[in-house]
Amino acid sequence: MVHRVMQRVDVALDQRLRDAIATVVQEQTRSVLPRLREEIESVVRHAVYEAVADELAGGQPTPTKG
Repeated sequence: MVHRVMQRVDVALDQRLRDAIATVVQEQTRSVLPRLREEIESVVRHAVYEAVADELAGGQPTPTKG
């Protein structure tokens, strides 16, 4: 009987922990999205600015890091 009870507890805990973790991940993702969008916008804007400046200067493309 103890073995069967432990199996039921294991199944219930597995699902409840998955749900709890999913909820926390979703909440954290929502809180990070605005900052992530700002960073992506900044990186894209900077890359476009450099590309246009290089093109207007008639120079070679600026090497990128990473």
